[in-house]
Parts: sequence; structure tokens; C-alpha cells
Amino acid sequence: MWVEFKRVSNLITAEIWKDLFEGEGLPTKLLPDSDILDWSEKSAFIIYVPKGREHVAEEIMRKI
Repeated sequence: MWVEFKRVSNLITAEIWKDLFEGEGLPTKLLPDSDILDWSEKSAFIIYVPKGREHVAEEIMRKI
């Protein structure tokens, strides 16, 4: 099960966060905030982390 952790303004920012989290060993999913069929690089994205591991993502964010 995945839970929403953070919303970002575009795909590049989402991928930067994904790389950071996964580099620390935390699996991450990215999905567009709008319809999955209409997304672009400039669409807002939602970063998902595994349920119960939100505290790990928060700790990673605190380190930077």
C-alpha cells in the first residue's frame, strides 16, 4: 500500500526527490496529479512512499 507523501510542481522536481529517496533505500512512486493520460513534464506530480515508512522520508528530508 502506498500513501501520498509530497506534491511537487513538475516531473523534474519529482524525479529529483525520487532519486534522493531511493538513494537512501526508500521505494518511491510518482504519479501525475491530473489524469494519467493527459500528463506532461510541466504537470504537478504526487510522490508516494510505502505506508508506514513516511517517517523515513521525513528523516531523509530533514538531513538535506
